[in-house]
Amino acid sequence: MHRRLLVSGLLLAPLACSHSSEANGEAALRSLIAKQAEAWNRHDAHAWSEPFLEQADFVNIVGMLFEGRAQIEKRHADLFAGIFSKSRVAVTVRKVVSLGATSALVETVHELRDYTRLPPGLQPSDADGTLRTRLKYVMTLTPDGWRIASAQNTAIFKLP
Repeated sequence: MHRRLLVSGLLLAPLACSHSSEANGEAALRSLIAKQAEAWNRHDAHAWSEPFLEQADFVNIVGMLFEGRAQIEKRHADLFAGIFSKSRVAVTVRKVVSLGATSALVETVHELRDYTRLPPGLQPSDADGTLRTRLKYVMTLTPDGWRIASAQNTAIFKLP
């Protein structure tokens, strides 16, 4: 009987550790997203772009592709100096999906307010002027923690 309990405990131990590290991973990912939202609200392009891998790519809301952290940072610096200089964002993490031990998909909803204007072709999602977008991130775990490998932003519009 004792031997059976010991064997059962040994077999279940990795699952308990896996669940714990998965929860820690999700907490770290949620923290990264929260810090990025804080950086947006300070209009700090460097801090907003810092979680991206050096060779990351980002597709913005109008379909423009930015390759590499430097391009991503430059574009956001331009936005923060221009049409989004007074903007505020609230971010909700919709889901975190593990894609293995070192990668994850994070889907968020961004609510952007207080902008000067929107890029051509875009309109607010809500009557109060809020622009809602879905920003999906592909994250990878590096020795320095979770980083953004790729991201794509898409406007949320109501069905006609």
